[in-house]
Amino acid sequence: MTLFASLFVPEELRDATSELAWLEGMLDAERALANAEGLVGVIPAEAAGAIADCCRPERFSIDDLAAQGSAAGNPAEPLVRALRAQVGQPFADYVHWGATSQDIVDTAAMIVARRSLGLIVDEVERAAAACARLARDHAATLMLGRTLLQPAVPTTFGLKAAGWLTALVEARSRLLQLSSEGVAAQLGGAAGTLASLGDRGPEVVELYAAQLGLPAPAFPWHTNRSRVAELGAALAVAAGTFAKIGLDVGLLAQSDVGEVREADGGPSSTMPQKRNPVGSVRAIACARQVAAYSAVLFGSQVAEHERAFGGWQAEWEPLTSALALTGGAAAAIAGVLDGLEVDAVRMRANLDETEGAVLAERALLVLTARVGRPKALAIVGAAAGSSLRDALAPVVPADELDELLDPAGYLGSAGVLVERALALYTDEGME
Repeated sequence: MTLFASLFVPEELRDATSELAWLEGMLDAERALANAEGLVGVIPAEAAGAIADCCRPERFSIDDLAAQGSAAGNPAEPLVRALRAQVGQPFADYVHWGATSQDIVDTAAMIVARRSLGLIVDEVERAAAACARLARDHAATLMLGRTLLQPAVPTTFGLKAAGWLTALVEARSRLLQLSSEGVAAQLGGAAGTLASLGDRGPEVVELYAAQLGLPAPAFPWHTNRSRVAELGAALAVAAGTFAKIGLDVGLLAQSDVGEVREADGGPSSTMPQKRNPVGSVRAIACARQVAAYSAVLFGSQVAEHERAFGGWQAEWEPLTSALALTGGAAAAIAGVLDGLEVDAVRMRANLDETEGAVLAERALLVLTARVGRPKALAIVGAAAGSSLRDALAPVVPADELDELLDPAGYLGSAGVLVERALALYTDEGME
């Protein structure tokens, strides 16, 4: 565990994307391959049993595999040699029968991805539950709507939380789809022909995938890296969703805004008065890295002939890190939302400090119907830098003015939209 990884990624996700997890994935692939081939008679059943018995990670040294893998340019080649040594004669020659290194590494990548996606989805669901609670509890909590960081029109904190919730539900849906349909076993042999398996190749692929609980691809995807690119894209989008929530929280938590606070705000090394929104900071830091790693995965789509010349090898670290950091961002935001402290009084105070300016749009619409748009613009424009109430008083009857300048009366469909977001959340089976 590195110093920085421990700051950003929860332990369970570090374990799911660790070197040991990759080793376990490769050994799972070798075990599944032997079992599948033993079932159809490509290799003796006794050989399959002996190989499966030796596919235990404690029998292998990750440090040795790393040192020896440099010469081959991948970790599967030294693992196969070590596994053959473990199996011994008379069955050692049946280890890795008909496979190529990429088959084993790609399949391990899918195993690691599937497990990690499950953990990420767990954190998304935790964050969504907190969002749903905030949306319900604050459906009528008035606050400033801000565009380009400036006061715009009234809104509710419940609507803001509902927007976060909708994005989280959509991110979860994409991640679940990838976890079930986007991953796939890889088995194509030396150049994607499965020649060394004779006419049993397709049958072995089906059994191999079934042993792993992964979908069987219709075609080897050695140089069709779209599924890896799509995984990178979904991770980047999900991480960006978490970061957007973190940014909103950070902006609302600024001391001169003061509308929300993280329950576990972090300390400063020099300023004891500070309560830093570190959960939001972590989510944003993770998302920025995931976006960069995703770009590498997209670049690896351009692969030469039947085996990529460096592109495939470039995927492993970015994919591992993107999975871990997306999980880190999700966990950070789940923690932030779980304990988010909402200051409704401060929200209303900030709204009132605009002296009605956030209702200028409403006033313009009302006055346009009475005096025409040019004159209405002049009247409302005269309120710039002063009170909108004072500007409207000469032209709007006193008995109408309070209603016109009540922010609760200019929320449009905010309540309906909150209910829609909550219905979406419920319809997805997340409640």
